[in-house]
Amino acid sequence: MDRRKFLGVAGLTAAGAGVFLAGGCGGNSNTLKIVSSLPRTGSAQGQTDTIVNGIRLAMDEYNNELFGHKLVHQDMDDATAAQGQWDAGKEADNAREAISDKNVMVFIGPYNSGAAKQSMPILSEAGLLQISPAATWPGLTKVVPGDEKSGEPGIYRKSDKLTFCRVCPTDNVQGPKTAEFVARVLNAKTVFVLDDKELYGSGIAKLFMEACRTKEIGIKILGHEQLVKQNNYKATLQKIAQLKPDAIYFGGTSQSGGPQIAIDMKGENLTCPLIVPDGCYEKAFIEGAGADLFKDVTCYATIGGKDPSLLTTGAGAEFVKKYKEKFNKDPEAYAVYGYEAAKVFLEAAKAVGRKDREAIRDAVIKTKDFDKGALGKWSFDADGDTTLQELTISKIENGKFKPVKSL
Repeated sequence: MDRRKFLGVAGLTAAGAGVFLAGGCGGNSNTLKIVSSLPRTGSAQGQTDTIVNGIRLAMDEYNNELFGHKLVHQDMDDATAAQGQWDAGKEADNAREAISDKNVMVFIGPYNSGAAKQSMPILSEAGLLQISPAATWPGLTKVVPGDEKSGEPGIYRKSDKLTFCRVCPTDNVQGPKTAEFVARVLNAKTVFVLDDKELYGSGIAKLFMEACRTKEIGIKILGHEQLVKQNNYKATLQKIAQLKPDAIYFGGTSQSGGPQIAIDMKGENLTCPLIVPDGCYEKAFIEGAGADLFKDVTCYATIGGKDPSLLTTGAGAEFVKKYKEKFNKDPEAYAVYGYEAAKVFLEAAKAVGRKDREAIRDAVIKTKDFDKGALGKWSFDADGDTTLQELTISKIENGKFKPVKSL
């Protein structure tokens, strides 16, 4: 059995782990399919569970039916057990499988920016709409100053039509605003920067450092080190301790070493705050380090947009209420972005009123002043990015993320 056939069979047989059929099965002319491609294996599963829950919650609001077609959600995994994280080959396979199924009208995902680089060209060439709830690397949609030679984002656009858009703010919002928080709120004058050498981690660390060096922020960078994942980081943190920084910034994820850095900070008696980005804004980060550790290590985590606990009025509050009722737990940070991605697609498809990939793609990309989701009124800009530009900073207390500042 070749890889493609295996993926197809596995996707249809693993109902609990892989496929959720909201009233129908693919390959039927009376179905309209939403595909999501996320790391459903490995330590990011907790976060992607909430994204998938958000998608299904949105589908419920249409009774899993649009203009006479049954709504179907296919939950694709772009990770492998061996790697414990996303895999380039699986993400590309997922994209190819999606474009070959004529019932698929949208590809929601991926979670990781590196994975987006794999699926974007395939989906662009086929003209299939892609909405990411979590990929935040700016170069996916815009030219990053100083990175012009990469050819981004043009290398991902294989047709003259925009197919990729995202409902989450990008790292060029998160990096600079985090620097502003470190300077203005934490009153830090110096910082040591670590990153995991991956696209997301190194990219957001670079944007954070660029902001620190500006005259307006004025934070001195005592050092910057890139770390591959390892059992511990004691040697590095011993060197950092001698420099006595006011703060440590880690660009990376829960899966690429974030929890261990917090553990080793305590071991080396480093008492300055640790600041981590949205790749660590999940229970897996807190549980990986141990909730009690944060009684001794002060840690702030940032996320583009709003923490669900801040959705206290209107449609946002209604989303949180429905989520708790359906899943019997609080939504994690990216749940609302899964919901928002599905809602903007469903509303556009409803307005188009027919199963037409190109018409629905065009309607979604032209979204302006969208207010049918949970995040308030927003639009897609000319590059497919959301106009929402808010950053939430939370402190880890009692095993939870407690929002302390919105910028």
